Amino acid sequence: MDFLLSRPDNCGKTRSVGAMRAVLATALVIWALCGTVAMAQELSALARLNAADSRIAADAQGLAVELAISQPVPWRVRVLDGPPRLVLDVREVDWAGLDKVARAAPQVVDARAGVFRAGWSRLVLELAGPYLVASSEMQTGAGGAMIRLKLSPAPQSEFAAAAALPEPADWALPKPADLPPAPVQGTGAVVVVLDPGHGGIDPGAENGDQTEAALMLIFARELKEALVRDGRFSVVMTRDDDVFVPLETRISVARAAGASVFLSLHADALAEGEAQGATIYTLSDDATDEAAQALAERHDRDDLLAGLDLSGQDELVVTILMDMARTETLPRTDRLATALEGAIKDAKLRMHRHPRQQAGFSVLKSPDIPSVLLEVGFLSSSRDLKRLGDADWRAKMVAALVAGLAAWDEEDAAIRAVKDN
Repeated sequence: MDFLLSRPDNCGKTRSVGAMRAVLATALVIWALCGTVAMAQELSALARLNAADSRIAADAQGLAVELAISQPVPWRVRVLDGPPRLVLDVREVDWAGLDKVARAAPQVVDARAGVFRAGWSRLVLELAGPYLVASSEMQTGAGGAMIRLKLSPAPQSEFAAAAALPEPADWALPKPADLPPAPVQGTGAVVVVLDPGHGGIDPGAENGDQTEAALMLIFARELKEALVRDGRFSVVMTRDDDVFVPLETRISVARAAGASVFLSLHADALAEGEAQGATIYTLSDDATDEAAQALAERHDRDDLLAGLDLSGQDELVVTILMDMARTETLPRTDRLATALEGAIKDAKLRMHRHPRQQAGFSVLKSPDIPSVLLEVGFLSSSRDLKRLGDADWRAKMVAALVAGLAAWDEEDAAIRAVKDN
């Protein structure tokens, strides 16, 4: 893993040139001098990518990355393997327009960006092969700042060694064991973890003055109240305020609560604006291997499976146990999605023309907790937006979801009883 972290005011322009050892040595010095200050620095507003003045393109040395942003911000860069990718973490940058910048470089297989943790955004460039950072700098001026990176081809062994280096301890996400316990309401046997998407500095989709984060928090609170009143459910929310919660933390909240069900709530927006209606997502088969690897890498080993401490086990054993858990959980998840779909349709509520879909969403990757992501509607649809703002419509959707969860629990209990006998 190559590291550079810079605070662009007192620490000035940061440059690292040479092989992996030189890059790492420079990075460690920069981290020691600037890391704590940079992470504490507050900005008055989001910086923005200036796509017109930015480029990601092939050059004689390999790959040139030039990112123009509206103001200087703390930043760091690293590489990761499996697949090879460059990761740039930057303090609060809006990456709109990135797709146009990345199209011209054959070395870039994919480019994506978004909120990574509170106050920080992340740019990921998936690379066609192993490349190391040969040089990097941020130049500042009256018009903003320019991040310049030069990437050079490297031997796979050298790249893998760089990608395998651990993050500085101060940067890593909180360990699941250190998380404060989420409050549980209700006394029912079925523990439902509600996950209102986005929050805080990550508003999610937007339409006018409406944001996905705010609408889903309202909806989640109403669903929570209905579930608790029903009497069969206990409810935990991954957030009960307009705060940013990292994706992996949401899974850890579910694990700590002993979740029976994890339900992530969203209201996305599509560029074409045609989609409308509720959509239910489950984890795709293609994402299961990736899910196992990501969870094993980023979570404590005693946090991967309920009741099992895997901290003394090697990667093969961990992967096998997680695969076994997922084999048991996937049919339960499918039945959960079917029950929710049926209840929504029974309530005569609008669903997407493809109501059941699969994806590799991070919040669906718990191997032993039935997990679904529900797009309650699409903010890009004026009809869905009107529905989401209608308390009566929300009450009907809430009632349908309560009915669907109850039906699933009854079926799940009956199937378990048959297996136990």
